[in-house]
Amino acid sequence: MRLMLSLMTVAIVLPATAALAKDRPITDAERPKLEAALKEVGCSGGKMEFDDDKGAAHPNGKFEVDDSTCQEGKKYDLTFDPDFKLLTKKLD
Repeated sequence: MRLMLSLMTVAIVLPATAALAKDRPITDAERPKLEAALKEVGCSGGKMEFDDDKGAAHPNGKFEVDDSTCQEGKKYDLTFDPDFKLLTKKLD
């Protein structure tokens, strides 16, 4: 019975969690702008997404770049606003 209840809980929670994730791949039009913004702050590469989760801190969403390599050779996670202005740069 406990196993069945646990499986039912997982079956309910996983889809709900996936529905909350609002990341999408960046578009072909966004890519060169985001790459230019990365270059401006001395970084390049990484996994690029747009997070459309309109929270209080970022009501219009934000771009996320994970594992971008910056000038000093270290990897960072960066976020940019929809106008491609740097919001955060955190050492990975």
